[in-house]
Amino acid sequence: QVQLVESGGGLVQAGDSLRLSCAASGRTFSSDAMAWFRQVPGKEREFVASIRWSGTSTYYADSVKGRFTISRDNAKNTVYLQMNSLKPEDTAVYYCAAGGYYLYTLHSQYNYWGQGTQVTVSS
Repeated sequence: QVQLVESGGGLVQAGDSLRLSCAASGRTFSSDAMAWFRQVPGKEREFVASIRWSGTSTYYADSVKGRFTISRDNAKNTVYLQMNSLKPEDTAVYYCAAGGYYLYTLHSQYNYWGQGTQVTVSS
């Protein structure tokens, strides 16, 4: 099993930055990759970014390319999401996920999820 805990969300203004963290425990490295998703009420969970535990491969949704950066610290079993130039449309609950391949972008393709952290961007 893998346990995931997100943190770092908050209320910010458009153009501001936030750094989210996902602390993982359990069989983290049995998964190919970790990913960040986000979800707003009434909509499906949306892929944001992913990173492999080994190597340097990353993958981003078009909506966040150039603004968000995913990174990891394997020794700390932690994955980060640096979010810059935030927009109101980035407002969502952000979840980290494990158990999928780094190129997977559907929530059903990941087995483990955290409880999420709220990010709210005001205009």
